[in-house]
Amino acid sequence: MPSVIVLDTLSQEGLDLLKAAPGVTFEVRTGLKGDALRSALAEFDGAICRSGVKITAESLEGNRRLRAIVRAGVGVDNIDRAAATRAGIVVMNTPAGNTLSTAEHAITLMLALSRNIAPAYQSLIEGRWDRSKYMGAQVAGKTLGVVGLGRIGLAVAMRALALEMCVLGYDPFFSNEKAKELGIESFTTVDEMLPRVDYLTVHTPLTEETRNLIDRPQLDRLKPGVRLINAARGGIYNEAALVEGLKSGKIGGVALDVFTEEPCTASPLFGMPNVLCTPHLGASTEEAQTLVAVEAVNLLVDFLTTGQIKNAVNIAALDAKALEQLRGYLDVAYRLGRMAAGLIPSGLKACHLHYRGEIATRETKVLTSAFSAGLLQGALAEDVNLVNASLLLEERGIALSSESRREMGAFRSSMGVEVEGLGGETRRIVGAVFGHSMPRLVSLDGYRLEAFLDGWLLVFTHKDVPGIIGGVGTVFGEHKVNIAQMSVGRAGDAPGGEAVGILNLDAEPPAAALEAVRKLPAITSATVIHLPRAGELPSWLQ
Repeated sequence: MPSVIVLDTLSQEGLDLLKAAPGVTFEVRTGLKGDALRSALAEFDGAICRSGVKITAESLEGNRRLRAIVRAGVGVDNIDRAAATRAGIVVMNTPAGNTLSTAEHAITLMLALSRNIAPAYQSLIEGRWDRSKYMGAQVAGKTLGVVGLGRIGLAVAMRALALEMCVLGYDPFFSNEKAKELGIESFTTVDEMLPRVDYLTVHTPLTEETRNLIDRPQLDRLKPGVRLINAARGGIYNEAALVEGLKSGKIGGVALDVFTEEPCTASPLFGMPNVLCTPHLGASTEEAQTLVAVEAVNLLVDFLTTGQIKNAVNIAALDAKALEQLRGYLDVAYRLGRMAAGLIPSGLKACHLHYRGEIATRETKVLTSAFSAGLLQGALAEDVNLVNASLLLEERGIALSSESRREMGAFRSSMGVEVEGLGGETRRIVGAVFGHSMPRLVSLDGYRLEAFLDGWLLVFTHKDVPGIIGGVGTVFGEHKVNIAQMSVGRAGDAPGGEAVGILNLDAEPPAAALEAVRKLPAITSATVIHLPRAGELPSWLQ
């Protein structure tokens, strides 16, 4: 009989569901840490937690019984996923439960900021009737920019449309057609959208791409008087830049529910005019806590009684033998996905995969999922893995298809990808495994070459004339960037036509170096792509 430990306070509805689950026992033990937590986890088959407990590698050390941990909420930062994976423990979360509550809080912040609700009430508390001082602005007819059109971002957009706002959206993994259907005008870059918005709200994970998305350089592009809202993750807005924008008058208001450092009880923003802040209350509703509790219990009970895995963030539904057979090409597929995202950063419309040779006789569906996971890596709030990647692509209106041919080409096995961007541009890449586990790029847009699929890549197109490689090498030498590997390919056998080159660099080249490369004679394009280091695998492949 499987047993469950509840490590944090869970809503009564969740506990009642656990009590009613046939063949499952449970205990509630909150406030555990250290040796007490490690000992308790070793007594149960499954665990449910929220954010209060920290399940570290030490907590799981020597554990031979625990089979699954479910986080009643989205974030799993309090669970050492790598340690759980190594111990064979499935980690699941509940990404949908707090969607509406967080979306409503973002709308609440926008409306309260627009109508000066907090300072107006404070004036009454202080015995003043300053009616004329708190003139507000209606949101109907105004333009809202939404960065990130996942579950929460879309929920905010739909509510803004109901408020008769014009909604602009940016999400590189959300198709123009899907956005148009919903009444959202989509953009290929955030900067392009900024001059048009009266309000800006962000609903993305905090990644290197989204950190300081609004910073001092963006202040010049913002529409004067714009109001900024963030109920997603602290750090997406540079708080120092917000202070500067408020003081200059460029920013008309700021509403934050999240901060770079939390708990946050002191900030230069606190007390400034036209600022409204709350202590990370986005998911703090009774309804949200009930929904995530019920979803968490259902996930764990289904897994313990039937083996079904949903919303896993660290493992895929793939047995060990099949995983080992496909490991090399799973790595290739994942890296091709990462490369495709780098080649068309403005967003994708469709992806078509080609499997050729021996690999076409295997379970290619999981390879398609690995490609999708690489393509979406870091772009969504959800953790992307083999289980959910393809579905997440489909939800964003990106067409995904594949075909297989058992006849061998130049290699015993190969995997090709054709990706179409929102602007109609198409890129084609083909990868293969050399030896047992060495991923290689063997073709780019029809140019044959052999390039390493790891680290910092400079991908450049040029005329096939003398001096190109020397010129690029000189630029990087001047900027102290070392070239580790080089591969070039031409369109045909004769020189003088179009050609492509790929350099593996030891570090990210500075912007000045990239600009200098682009200005070289005969260079037609140059793009930097960051791939995982050699041997670095996503957690679901380790």
